[in-house]
Amino acid sequence: MSGNTTEVIVIGGGTGGYSTALRAAHLGLGVTLVERELVGGTCLHRGCVPSKAMLHAAELVDGVAEARERWGVKATLDSVDWSALVATRDDIVSRNHKGVEGQLSKAGVTVVRGTATLAGPHHVDVETAAHGGRERWTARRGLVLATGSRPRTLPGLEPSGEHVVTSDDALFAPGLPGSVLVLGGGAIGVEYASFHRSMGAEVTLVEAAERLLPLEDADVSRQLTRALKKRGITVLTGARLVDAHRTDAGRTGGSGAGVEARVRPARGAETVLAAERLLVAVGRVPVTDGLGLAAAGVATDERGHVPPADWTTLETAVPGVHVVGDLLPPPSLGLAHASFAEGLVVAETLAGLSPRPVDYAAVPRVTYSSPQTASVGLSEAAARADGREVVTNVLPLTATAKGMVHGQGGMVKVVAEPGPAGRVLGVHLVGPHVSEMIAESQLAVAWDASPEDIAQHIHPHPTLSEAVGEAFLTLAGRGLHQHG
Repeated sequence: MSGNTTEVIVIGGGTGGYSTALRAAHLGLGVTLVERELVGGTCLHRGCVPSKAMLHAAELVDGVAEARERWGVKATLDSVDWSALVATRDDIVSRNHKGVEGQLSKAGVTVVRGTATLAGPHHVDVETAAHGGRERWTARRGLVLATGSRPRTLPGLEPSGEHVVTSDDALFAPGLPGSVLVLGGGAIGVEYASFHRSMGAEVTLVEAAERLLPLEDADVSRQLTRALKKRGITVLTGARLVDAHRTDAGRTGGSGAGVEARVRPARGAETVLAAERLLVAVGRVPVTDGLGLAAAGVATDERGHVPPADWTTLETAVPGVHVVGDLLPPPSLGLAHASFAEGLVVAETLAGLSPRPVDYAAVPRVTYSSPQTASVGLSEAAARADGREVVTNVLPLTATAKGMVHGQGGMVKVVAEPGPAGRVLGVHLVGPHVSEMIAESQLAVAWDASPEDIAQHIHPHPTLSEAVGEAFLTLAGRGLHQHG
């Protein structure tokens, strides 16, 4: 077994892993990044990037219908060229992948393609993909675990890649189905339900909790559910899957229903649902199989996450071993942009700096459905459960001219402490393009701003962001078009 020594070893080349590697290298550390597949990880190759590319295509399809039905533009949609759509998506992914590879190379990061197994707190054995050999790597300064997560599956519903799929392979299944049953009403399930409905499929969305996006503010859930139902999506909440099986059509590849599922609602009789494709989106689980955590003395919790002993540095109970990304338990959010921030913290810690820890309360959360949702900070219920006295303000987007132009409804909801000088605790948005609007509110929450702090800044008219400014004006006692 050959031996190699470096300062930092990062296991996993997803968003958390490669951000750690880049920042550490920029700070002058020698870095080796071990990745068994492709740098960029799930987010770049199977998740965030390709799904948002497809959702943009869905937005264009929706635009044709809006042009015809609302604006008198006599446009028609002949068909969707699936192969062309896929080619554009793959080109975007490929260019991003080459960009990440180029950045790692330029920074001087050594990328080793292979499967890593811990041989101790500072030693890693790598089964290399290139020649099937085995290399021993030693990290003088630190070891970073960034192996990510995979979709959670359900017993008896093994993914087939065609009729039963997970979020990792839904975009890569052949063609567009005529009907889809989406199991799971979190962000991933909602996004895929939205995409398939835009592409003309009959969609049923099933969520075991009492509402969609159960971790978000209740008003966000209500607004989103109303909008999805208006689009023709059947939404079943408080409903649990009893069982499911592939039908003859699904087994033979024929047309028509490919999967049948029995669903038990909270109230009423069981329902049998049939669809060409069943998409399982019931969460993700950490990837630690074969990693050899025990050899390094690294423990996991009951859900398989690797908890840090120190959340300020993300160092585990084993000195020198850090963890980033989806391996972390809550309050980490399993979001790519949070992983970037975690990577910066760990790299700067390993370089001897004292970075600010990640403020998870100020990490934005976005669902890229149509309409979109975007939130930061506490929901109203969470703030009250924390014993805080709060005031709220809800402003419909259609209270602004630009909101009327878009015509998709939506809202701005602010949760704050009482009074114009009370701290902003949370901001929750529903509507078109709100993913691009949430950054301002992130600063408000992170910097303990008050409604009067935000109200003194002018928002451009007419824009959707004007609704955010108007909501804060009202709470500051200076409302123009809304009086609270």
